[in-house]
Amino acid sequence: MKQVLALDLGASNGRAILGKYDGEKLYLQEIHRFENIPIEEENTLYWDIEALFFEIKNSLRLAAHISHLDSVGIDTWGVDFGLLDSAGNLLARPVHYRDRRTEGMSKKAEKILTKEKLYQLTGNQILDINTLFQLMSLKERNVKQFEQINKLLLMPDLFNYLLTNTAKTEITIASTTQLFDPYKKKWSKEILNTFHIPESMMGELVEPGATIGNITPVLAEELGIAEIPVIAVGSHDTASAIASVPCNEEFLFISSGTWSLIGTEIKQPIINETSLYYNITNESSADKTTSLLKNIAGLWMIQETKRQFEREGRIYSYSELAEIAQHAKPFNCYLDTDYLEFQHPGNIPKQIRQYAAATDQYVPNTDAEIVRVIYESLALKYRLVIEEIQEVIGKEYSIVNIVGGGAQAEILCQMTANAVGKKVIAGPAEATAIGNIIVQLIGSGAIQDLQQAREIVKSSFRLVEYQPKDEQLWKQHYEIYCHLLKVGRLHPEQRSKF
Repeated sequence: MKQVLALDLGASNGRAILGKYDGEKLYLQEIHRFENIPIEEENTLYWDIEALFFEIKNSLRLAAHISHLDSVGIDTWGVDFGLLDSAGNLLARPVHYRDRRTEGMSKKAEKILTKEKLYQLTGNQILDINTLFQLMSLKERNVKQFEQINKLLLMPDLFNYLLTNTAKTEITIASTTQLFDPYKKKWSKEILNTFHIPESMMGELVEPGATIGNITPVLAEELGIAEIPVIAVGSHDTASAIASVPCNEEFLFISSGTWSLIGTEIKQPIINETSLYYNITNESSADKTTSLLKNIAGLWMIQETKRQFEREGRIYSYSELAEIAQHAKPFNCYLDTDYLEFQHPGNIPKQIRQYAAATDQYVPNTDAEIVRVIYESLALKYRLVIEEIQEVIGKEYSIVNIVGGGAQAEILCQMTANAVGKKVIAGPAEATAIGNIIVQLIGSGAIQDLQQAREIVKSSFRLVEYQPKDEQLWKQHYEIYCHLLKVGRLHPEQRSKF
């Protein structure tokens, strides 16, 4: 039996999942779960790298004491990075993508390179949090630190480096940066040269399934474990989540966690006027295809709202929040869940009330109303993005696969089916860890390819189907939602050859 450890670090928490494959089915055992709490120092929001690496080491120790490990793989969120000096030491804690230092940086970039050209070269959704704009902000604020950089390592690559002392960059995480050529699957020399970023700073690229190296002898001795191989998985958590989608036909997916990633797999990038207009991204997949997707707000608003209720002395589980929302009056208010002020830590219920008042809507008062309006608005936003994806692809899909933590939120899954008017298949919930495990098993030869892996996922984990209900009612409210958000479509006469 093959046994591998998936270390899946999300923006809110991390988990260590032991994957056991007996040649037919995949079995999961949660070894460790821990919070990922950023720290703020001198008005800058950082990832607590010391705490996270402590938890990674603790996870390895716990897992290795339970059973033999054939390998370990790490996936994380995209865009963020650590910086090494010439001695291989970390220059500073990695800065959190929710830090405000990058606000407006994409607009500054347009003065150097047009938005159209930047998108044509990278195929990336243009977001202020992208690695390119973070580097621009660093050069602007701390040129001395920028000049000290010897190597930039994205978050999973940084953790791999801390485990193995080998600096490599896996391509799915590289594809989130706005520094990557989606056709050649290499760093974009034109982007690097245009923005004066030394190519030597960027890590050597490796494919998913490649062995980065073994855990160093010093670390193995510290933890009392073997020098386990560290495998480059689909190191971007989205790539790992997509790898777990239990479908070998063409499909739409929603990878639902702190963020929601909505899209599909395609053979080659789609980079044109329509995809630019809708700000849709092309990222590398775990099997060398392309994931055409859009990155939008996800369960972050629910997570942050729960934290605010707790600060005010009202304690709910997520299932209790869903339950109270079920009994609140529907369609009281509509939110643009990607509104800038909703993206930062703080009092989300207060922000929702202010947004509702500013847009002349009913102001939600109760906890139940707040939670319901978030779930409804997420489902409506899902429909909006699915329509954009379908327009770019030029075809409609009949099924939506929801994977990740949101697959466990029955209220969101049913609302999504209602809003999009399509069957929803929810599961697996531990999608990212499963995809991480799959790539390790493919890398070792235990599983032939992703097609076989998806059949194994389908037979190994419980999936739940949701059929759409009240479609006409949801369609009416979707039209109101689009009117409120001033949603526009790209008309044929606006399109030109890109």
